[in-house]
Amino acid sequence: MGMTMTQKILAHHANLPSVRAGQLIMADLDMVLGNDITAPVAINEFPKFGKKTVFNKDKVALVPDHFSPNKDIKAAEQCKCLRTFAGEHDITNYFDVGQMGIEHALLPEKGLVGAGDLVIGADSHTCTYGALGAFSTGVGSTDMACGMATGQAWFKVPSAIKFNLTGSFAPYVCGKDLILHIIGMIGVDGALYQSMEFVGEGVANMNIDDRFTVANMAIEAGAKNGIFPVDEVALAYLKEHCPKEPVIYEADPDAEYERVIDIDLSTIKSTVSFPHLPSNTRTIDEVGEVRIDQVVIGSCTNGHISDLRQAAAILKGKKIAKHVRALIFPATQKIWKQAMHEGLFDIFVDSGCAVSTPTCGPCLGGHMGILAEGERAVSTTNRNFVGRMGHVKSEVYLASPAVAAASAVAGYIADPNKVEEV
Repeated sequence: MGMTMTQKILAHHANLPSVRAGQLIMADLDMVLGNDITAPVAINEFPKFGKKTVFNKDKVALVPDHFSPNKDIKAAEQCKCLRTFAGEHDITNYFDVGQMGIEHALLPEKGLVGAGDLVIGADSHTCTYGALGAFSTGVGSTDMACGMATGQAWFKVPSAIKFNLTGSFAPYVCGKDLILHIIGMIGVDGALYQSMEFVGEGVANMNIDDRFTVANMAIEAGAKNGIFPVDEVALAYLKEHCPKEPVIYEADPDAEYERVIDIDLSTIKSTVSFPHLPSNTRTIDEVGEVRIDQVVIGSCTNGHISDLRQAAAILKGKKIAKHVRALIFPATQKIWKQAMHEGLFDIFVDSGCAVSTPTCGPCLGGHMGILAEGERAVSTTNRNFVGRMGHVKSEVYLASPAVAAASAVAGYIADPNKVEEV
């Protein structure tokens, strides 16, 4: 029996001729990632492995992005823990304030992950790098500690779901709408410990940022990872950012899938996830008038330059509603600078938005955008659980940058194609 793309990457890194779904393996790692929430736990466990230093100082990345810039004393102590460990072990890829970005946008931008790599990170959205044809997945902090010490991690080889994509997106529809549509269709456990593999002629019509978004939210369907083929779009990104030679894997013709789901991208509508699960989706024409208090545009899911451009196209020449707070979070310093030079900041500020340094803060209710009791936010982030962005009686509605920007102008969840009517 043939192997899927994910299974081939795992087999190579486990030094095995082949693997099968359900098999337990030990595999070599190309990168181990941690942030200011998860890495301190791993760092505290690290001495128990009896190692003097990390397995490879170039293959560990530490990014203090969740509560950084430090929101309080506890956050400062967490970040200090990373800073001290990085110094003691001469970690090459430590990114502090002024150099950091949101980790899952930063690592690809820095060329630290590439096609065919095997990456673990003590953050569930590490699956983002599947957009580049890598196997990447989130792990616990103890597994991160093991990875830093030994350069290996254990895996149960996942089975897979094939998503066969055709067509192309309609105006103001993007990868965020696609993944919300999929999660709404299969549920938050619809791909439990499976690989979501995206193929078909429609993939070529998706830009790299859309692919990052889709792979990022594979975990919201319970998946072990999401992965895309390494085509011309991916290779162009890798050529610009990653010095490593790409290692390209393709699924065998007789690879086994749990199921195959066909999706015509032209049929996808702007989609919104209502509280309190990403799977609680409605298309924009089913939403009704939901008054909002805050809009967040950014995060590891939708803080890329194309996301900011999409929001700016909606906001240009308009003002956000008087009762709405609109916050913009570019995902990295490079994206921040690019958006500034393109004039996007002028559009955002003139419309009444606040522009922030890169941080994960508002996504997890950490800082810079906390919701009060009864408040509602439209957010381009990836989770809308109870209390996710603040008070347990607040509400988070997940949407694309276009829907978020249109909603900021309207003061309620709005169709970006109808924003001129507001």
